[in-house]
Amino acid sequence: MSEVALYRKYRPSSFKEVLGQEQVVQVLEGALKLGNVAHAYLFAGSRGTGKTTIARIFAKELGTSENDTQEIDAASNRGIDDIRALRESVRTLPFDSKYKVYIVDEVHMLTKEAFNALLKTLEEPPEHVIFILATTELEKVPDTIISRCQTFAFRKPTDQVLKNLALEIAQKEKFLLDPPGAELIAILGDGSFRDTLGIIQKIISFSKDKKIDLVEIEKVTGAPSRTIVNDFIVALADKDLPKGLASVRKAATQNIDMNIYLKLILQKIRFALILRYAPAISKDMEITDSDLQFLKNVLNKDKGVITSSTLSTLLEAFSKTDRAFIKELPLELALIKILSNEK
Repeated sequence: MSEVALYRKYRPSSFKEVLGQEQVVQVLEGALKLGNVAHAYLFAGSRGTGKTTIARIFAKELGTSENDTQEIDAASNRGIDDIRALRESVRTLPFDSKYKVYIVDEVHMLTKEAFNALLKTLEEPPEHVIFILATTELEKVPDTIISRCQTFAFRKPTDQVLKNLALEIAQKEKFLLDPPGAELIAILGDGSFRDTLGIIQKIISFSKDKKIDLVEIEKVTGAPSRTIVNDFIVALADKDLPKGLASVRKAATQNIDMNIYLKLILQKIRFALILRYAPAISKDMEITDSDLQFLKNVLNKDKGVITSSTLSTLLEAFSKTDRAFIKELPLELALIKILSNEK
């Protein structure tokens, strides 16, 4: 395997290679074709969604050379002196391009004084200058800055997009990765292209052969094992509250990410409901034979708990997990609500 990091090796170099941000790419391509290029853009979205990558592609499509493209990390250059230096720089003409493009990453990290200094430049930018500001925390960017930019919201890629990416990269790296394994990698990637590629690289680096299975992925990444996920689902089906709480406790003591743990539980319960209510569709589910047999056994012994209402309650718990002071608490409360018939 190449020693180059996969996220760099497979970073998109053109708009057609960008995944999951069609709503951004289409508008930018349209602006380029019509020649309606703004002087300030603001790309907002969570980490690893392609903000800096698309900014670089946009600069390239504008015909801006590397000499005239400057990237600034606002986390490290956040003071008023840094922005004053930037204001001096924008006054000079491009070396060999029509535009000078300034890509300012993590712009929300600028100080109040630095934002005020930047605002003056955004209000009256030189004709040859284009700013592309990127942030993971839009709420921290002053409204005065936002109002002077064309703002684009970057979406987290879906698990399906990340799953397809994992399968494609594994194939390019000449590794055999089965769909259930790719699905787990996508879940672990948590809506980030960069994190997903980092996980793939880690797994490939530790793989002893060219085949990657679920057990190997769980071992290398520290993901919840099928056993600990299955124990929770069995506890649900058996209406065994102590056993269910013990499963959650075990996951917590193993420092398992509760978001990932609950995602895997939700995924299996969803599969179980499809298996029960739409068995014809279940034939198209990408699931291992062992998991399929497990879910069939669960449905056979289920005491009326594996329902859409249960799935809805667990989804509600998932939405609260990030904000919870005790990460396992939303899942514990959901379990109590489901099995004790609390309203």
